[in-house]
Formats: sequence, structure tokens, C-alpha cells
Amino acid sequence: MTVCGRRMQNWVLKFTLVWTAVCLASGKPAFSQADPVKIVGPNACAECHKEEALVWKKTHHFTTFKKMPRSKEARQIADKMGIKRVKSKSLCLNCHFTSQQPDAQRRPKPIAGISCESCHSHGREWEKLHAEFSGHKKKEDESKAEAQARWKKSEAFGMIRPRALYKLAKNCYSCHVVPQEDLVNTGHHPAGSKFELVAWSQGEVRHNLWYSKGKENVQANPGRRRIMYVVGLAVELETALRAVAVATKRRAYAVRMALRADAARKKMDAIAKAVANAPELTTIAKLSRSAGLKLKNYVALTAAADKIAQQTLRIVANYDGSTFGALDGMIPAPDKYKGKPAR
Repeated sequence: MTVCGRRMQNWVLKFTLVWTAVCLASGKPAFSQADPVKIVGPNACAECHKEEALVWKKTHHFTTFKKMPRSKEARQIADKMGIKRVKSKSLCLNCHFTSQQPDAQRRPKPIAGISCESCHSHGREWEKLHAEFSGHKKKEDESKAEAQARWKKSEAFGMIRPRALYKLAKNCYSCHVVPQEDLVNTGHHPAGSKFELVAWSQGEVRHNLWYSKGKENVQANPGRRRIMYVVGLAVELETALRAVAVATKRRAYAVRMALRADAARKKMDAIAKAVANAPELTTIAKLSRSAGLKLKNYVALTAAADKIAQQTLRIVANYDGSTFGALDGMIPAPDKYKGKPAR
């Protein structure tokens, strides 16, 4: 890694750690669902990312917009929760749709399924900056320094780029691990999917087309997949601990989240044992067992989750996966990917 690359990684780490600390101190989540008021919609992204948009339209993320409200399972859950129209309640909108709110006087309106801004954050403040190549009409006319400054500004305005792996994973798990106790206990909604970051991101939703100009949709390289596996599991562990922390009843939600946390920490034990050159992994494994998986243990469980988040950010900043080869036997192989990419 170059000196410039290390400096940029250190800047990202410091910025994110400070922002996380501020949010934790204020009682607000460090990362959250996209704000409907600031959504520009997938069409704005598709103006430049045409190939990526075509891939998206062949995924479940796209088809959920029409299919989910019509499904028998969704209707049964909605009835149990007292929801008349699936597309009119934020309880459903947050995870199953991309919603836009033109102004504060109107309700958020679903405009698409799970789309670009569901993962990369609402784009009103950074979409044009991201697309304009520092004011030049063509990317080729933009200097390296201008490009770096543009990316830095875009990130400061909230854009979540692929290298911000912790933030991306947090967005994934914020829905793939259901964040609402009553939805599971009363609505009988599944507590979460069998989500694993490598298997799901390298399957049908893969859209790694930009650098080949749409010619090839390549999977992530081995180092990237190793880091994705580690970060994904760490975020799953963090998310499950937070879920147990806020659970109020010994029912389906609390039990399933505790089981999920226990399974994740066992896998983290194996990872920490396999990769001896990353002390952050050993720290995460120890932190995962520092608080009991029980009700009324909010303070201890949240403290453990907060510290795991900080260690995960350090992993993203300090490692590229090149020394994590011992994990290759644990990482899902292509035949385990969730669906097939469009090309």
C-alpha cells in the first residue's frame, strides 16, 4: 500500500471513529436507513451507471417493489401488525423499498425497491458532486488531485463508497437482521435472513462493472473477499448483540437474536484463532463474551457492541486481506453465492 493510501485510510478511520463517538454520545445510531427527504432515486444514478442499473433490474432487490406487497406472507404479517397498506407504513418502507419525501408535509412515497441509495446512502447532497468530475465534462480531463478532493467531499456529504466496508455492511445488516422486536413477536416476521456478506454481495446483486465499462462483472479479489467475510461477521455479531440489548420479552425475537449472536461469536473465535497477525480479531472475540446474552442487560451488551464496532473500523483501515489466507477455507465458494450475477 502506498503512503498516500495509508494516509487516506487513516483519515477515513479517524473521521468515522469521531462520528461514531458523537452519535453514541447523543444516543443516535451512527448509521441509519436512507432519509426519504434526501433521496434522488435510482434514475439519477442510472444516467451514468447504465450497466449497473440493468443488473439491478434482474435482482430481488428490484422486484420487491411489486412482488412483496402482493405476497401472501406479507399480507399475513401486515394483518397481524394492523397494517392496511404495506406501502404506506414506515415499518415496511425502511427495508423493502426506496422511499422519497418531496417535503415535510407529505408522507414518504415508495418509488423503487431496494436500490442504489439503500446501500450508498441518500444522494441529494453528493450525487451531482459525484457525477460532475470536478466540473469537467469528461473524466479524462480531471486530475488525480481533483478526483481525490471530489471523493473526499462526496464522502463528507454522506456517500458510502465500496471501500467504506463497515458502513456498507451496517446497511445490509440493518435490514437482514430485523431491527424491530414487535414485528417478529407479534407479526411473526422472520427475525432475519441467513445473510453472509460475501455470499450475498457476490451473487445476483454483484455489479462490479464500472472499471470494465460494462464488459465484465468480476467478483471481488481474494483479499477483498477475506476482509468482507471478517467485517460481515463482525457486523453480524455487533448487530445481534444490539438486538438482544433492546429486547424486552423472552419471546421469539430475543431468543433468535441470542442464538444468532452465539453462532457469530463462535465463528469469530475460529477466525481469531486462524489469523494470528490481527490482534483486533482476538479483541472482538473476547468482547463478544464480555456481556451475557440475556434480557435487561442493555448497558453491558451495548458497550460490547460499541467496542466491536471500533475494532471493526480498525480492521477496515489497517488490513487489505492479503495476510488473511488462512480464512479461505471458511469463506463461501462461488457455488454458495446467493443467486447468479446478471453477467
